Order: sequence, then structure tokens, then C-alpha cells
Amino acid sequence: MRVAPGERLRSVRLPGITLTVRTRPPAREDLPPALFVHGLGGSSQNWSSLMPLLDEFVAGEAVDLPGFGDSPPPDDGNYSITAHARAVIRYLEAAERGPVHLFGNSLGGAVTTRVAALRPDLVRTLTLVSPALPELRVQRTAVPTGLLALPGVAGLFTRFSRGWSAEQRVRGVMALCYGDPARVTEEAFRNAVEEMERRLQLPYFWDALTRSARGLVDAYTLGGQHSLWRQAERVLAPTLLIYGRRDQLVSYRMAQRAARTFRDSRLVTLPEAGHVAMMEYPEAVAGVFRELLADAGKSNGANNVEHAESVVGAGRVAVRERGSVDGSGSAGGDDFAAGGSVMGSPPGVGS
Repeated sequence: MRVAPGERLRSVRLPGITLTVRTRPPAREDLPPALFVHGLGGSSQNWSSLMPLLDEFVAGEAVDLPGFGDSPPPDDGNYSITAHARAVIRYLEAAERGPVHLFGNSLGGAVTTRVAALRPDLVRTLTLVSPALPELRVQRTAVPTGLLALPGVAGLFTRFSRGWSAEQRVRGVMALCYGDPARVTEEAFRNAVEEMERRLQLPYFWDALTRSARGLVDAYTLGGQHSLWRQAERVLAPTLLIYGRRDQLVSYRMAQRAARTFRDSRLVTLPEAGHVAMMEYPEAVAGVFRELLADAGKSNGANNVEHAESVVGAGRVAVRERGSVDGSGSAGGDDFAAGGSVMGSPPGVGS
């Protein structure tokens, strides 16, 4: 798997799992820790554009969930949301890095929401990019990922798509995950194709993908205290919600519900972004996170239910959400979350 300048990969063995962790050297030793969690079909590389922009503010690490990136499958074959959350918790406990600034995209958003609800002692702030939270009216473009969870469908799709090249798969995923696929550079596209070719050779690739998709669908059906929305209500950490108006996989209509549900939240909308804003517009995401950091220490826990959102120009946003101050960012961005997942997300595209 590709490693960007300044990054290194290390393997961490924990009970029942082995995780690959992508790290960057912090600008100084006293920075608070941060952990980034990718989406369905993605990897820690999904955060490589954002992490260096935060070097002066956090000591960042990104994890490959079990069965994704360079992490092998879990020993017990459990790919549920609970199992993925348990993997994150085990890593944070073993590394003694908590509390961290926790980030999650898509499937990773569901995982990190559960972590923040169950272990508030491990989470300083929570930043969710197009989080995969349950919705009854799923967007049509996201349906393939839901179908992928059905027994036998993955095998049928594998046979149906046997003749597809890695390049065709990558183009399809990028068309689904990016607000504007034309923003992807030729180098990034070539890297994604190489990574796709590597992934398709892994004997567990489809199993990890389909079981994780099934775990996400199962999590959507849970009620009571195990419901993802109920757990979102329990999150105590200041929460930054980032949604792309062009997201074809997570409906923007869920943004308002999320802003009402997380008790200390602010909502940021990137008009031109799709499903992976941290890859499409990393400067914008970094900007609003830095504002969250600046304001988190000032908040007295006010729970103002007023919400106002304005969009300026093609890529700037200003928001005020539940007791937070204005936030803005320059954009220049499972849930059935990665419908791209049915083709296997390239390194720059996770869901």
C-alpha cells in the first residue's frame, strides 16, 4: 500500500486482530493525539491528504480496520459495526493515546459514533464526514451496497464483473464518491488503479467487503439503546458534522437530523463535495476542524437549538449549530456508504 512522504506504516497485534496504523511525525511532542477511521472499502490512505494539514495541531494516526488496507481479517471473522468499534477501542487502550480527536468517514462515521457513545473517556472531539447513520429512504445510488450485504450477491457480482479492468472499477467508484471526479489528478488515479489491482488479489477482499456491508445493514436495524441514533444522542464530545451537497451515498437530508441529535454539534456543508470531502477538499475540512479545536475550549456546554446555515459562493460555508460559533472553510467537498464498495474502493475513495 502506498505511503505518502512523511508517513510510515506499522503493524500492531492485539487480541483477535492485527491492525496496520499509518502515522506522521507530529510538529512537536506536546500535541494532542488524533485517530482517523476510514469507510467501507477504504483504508487509512483515505486520510493522507488531510493529515499533513493538521500536523501543527494534532499527532495524527490513521488505522486500517480489520480486513481493509494492510490489516488482515479478524481472527473471528466478525465485521459488524460493534466489532470494528471494539477494534478501535482496543487500539486506543493499548496505545494509551486517549482521549483523542476522533475522525470517521461513512462506515467509519458509524464506528466512531459508537466508540464515542460507549467510551467518552477516549474521545476529545468527534469529526464525522458523511457518516453512515440509518435512514429509511436510501438514495438509489447507494442501493448496490445494501444489496452487496445479501447472501450470494457478492459471488454473482464477482462473476458478472470478472472482465472489468481495475481502471474501469476505479472510474466507477470515483464517479460515485466524488462530487467532481475531474478533480482527481492523473497521479492520484494511477495510484488508485495500482491499489485496486493489489486489493483484487487479496483472498479475503470480497469477504471483508460483503461482511462489513452486512454489518452496516444490521446496525441500521438495531433498536433501543443499540440504535446508532440513540448512541449519537449519548455522545458527549463536541461534534463536527461535514456533509457534501453532491454526496450520492449519504443523503444530505440526514445532515439536519444529525445536527439535532448530537448534543454539542456544528454542521458544515460543502456545496461541491461528494462522499469523501476530506479527500476532495482537505483544506476546507482542516479549516473547520481547526475552528472546532479553537472553540472547544471556550464552550460551556450551551445547548442552543437554533440552527442557521449559509452557503457563500461555490465552496465556502458558514454555520452556527447548537451552541457552537460560526465555522467556515474554503472548498476549492455506507450507509450504505460506498456504493463504490461493490467495485472495491481505491485508496483515495472509501465509503
